[in-house]
Amino acid sequence: MHSAQGAATDPSRVLDDGPVTERPWPPAEPADPRPSGAYPPPTPAGPTPPPGAYPPPAPAPGAYPAQGAYPAQGANSAQGAYPAAPLGAAAPSPDPFGAPEPVVTPRALTLSIATVTTALLIGGLSLLPLPYGATLPGPTFDTLGEEGGVPLIEVSGAPSYPSEGELRFTTVRVRGGENAPVTVYTLVGGWLDGAVTVLPVEDLLPPDRTPEEIDEQNQALMISSQENATVSALEELGHEVPTVLRVADTVDGTEAAGVVEVGDVVVAVNGRRLVGFSDLSEAMDAVRPGEAVVLTVERDGAEQDLEVVTVDDGSGRALIGVLIDPEFDLPVDVSIQIENVGGPSAGLMFSLGIINVLTEPDETGGEHIAGTGTMDLTGAVGPIGGIVQKMVGSRADGARWFLAPVDNCAEVVGNEPAGLRVVAVATLAEARAAVEAIGAGRADGLPTCADVVGR
Repeated sequence: MHSAQGAATDPSRVLDDGPVTERPWPPAEPADPRPSGAYPPPTPAGPTPPPGAYPPPAPAPGAYPAQGAYPAQGANSAQGAYPAAPLGAAAPSPDPFGAPEPVVTPRALTLSIATVTTALLIGGLSLLPLPYGATLPGPTFDTLGEEGGVPLIEVSGAPSYPSEGELRFTTVRVRGGENAPVTVYTLVGGWLDGAVTVLPVEDLLPPDRTPEEIDEQNQALMISSQENATVSALEELGHEVPTVLRVADTVDGTEAAGVVEVGDVVVAVNGRRLVGFSDLSEAMDAVRPGEAVVLTVERDGAEQDLEVVTVDDGSGRALIGVLIDPEFDLPVDVSIQIENVGGPSAGLMFSLGIINVLTEPDETGGEHIAGTGTMDLTGAVGPIGGIVQKMVGSRADGARWFLAPVDNCAEVVGNEPAGLRVVAVATLAEARAAVEAIGAGRADGLPTCADVVGR
């Protein structure tokens, strides 16, 4: 196959075999028969150039070149035009869109590297632990349901009854420290999410204690709360719970120190015999701080009277100045099955669950009720932490009602999730009455936290 001297072979097609006749190119232009300055200029006459010849014919004077045409070889090409191919080389195919090929400049390369490096740096920093802790909504547990196929509350020594409703105790998740560090993602998310509280990690995890020590303490508090809940529930139902009130320690700086001894068993206050812990609490209700009381204790198998001046607990209540380690003789055996949850705040809901299991008919009336609060041996409901997270978690698990300690009401108001009605309670008796009213459809008159805060 032959080509004309100085022409480029077109790679897009195959030329016919045989020699190509060479002739002068371009041919001479004929004279323009039209008057000077006429437009458009005439189409040049003359023979058609042979296939594959290069360069193409120049346009007539004043004519525009055809779209996509190449400039003449050796001529300066316009900006963005393709240069002429060297002799003997294939002519480049024109860009079908008329756009130039992209060129990677040093500036663009530098910017690309900087962007990738910055993204990797930000990604790495976002995974670094920060000196913050966070509390988030945790799971809730139905005290009337099952955990791992086992009833959460089981009783023996008394009839038990099923329930159509739920009485859920609530939890919070805690992040922070080595085992669950807070990252930038958690920190920013906490600031944007009202259900997450971010605070310095030492406020959640004391730096002088290990995570294992904190877990052990929380487990001990959970066991204590179950014991208090059981005693309070049985006494609320009218059962007598005989209790040995043994002295575990005395408080330094009080009159009891040096008078009462560790191991003494308190059997009476001012002549009133004590059967249970609630009896001791009721006896002290009649004493003002600073007054002397006569404690009858059993020591070395014999009873003796000790006079002790009481102290103020800081809230106007009289205290003897001793720590009691009670030993209960429960008339009904109660077992609470829950694992990997610590702390004392489930006490109220444990008490209500025990009462409902031992009561017919079902006091919940099929309603889904959640709540929180500590429970002491006198039936008092105490404040807890993380109430906002607990309300959010209980609503997410389907609760429509929530029982909140009176002392937490200031935190509750304005933070109630949509669809959750919050009832304020101060004692186990009030909480039980609230459950009965909710189950019977008579909840309209129950006190809310807004009522408490507005007093």
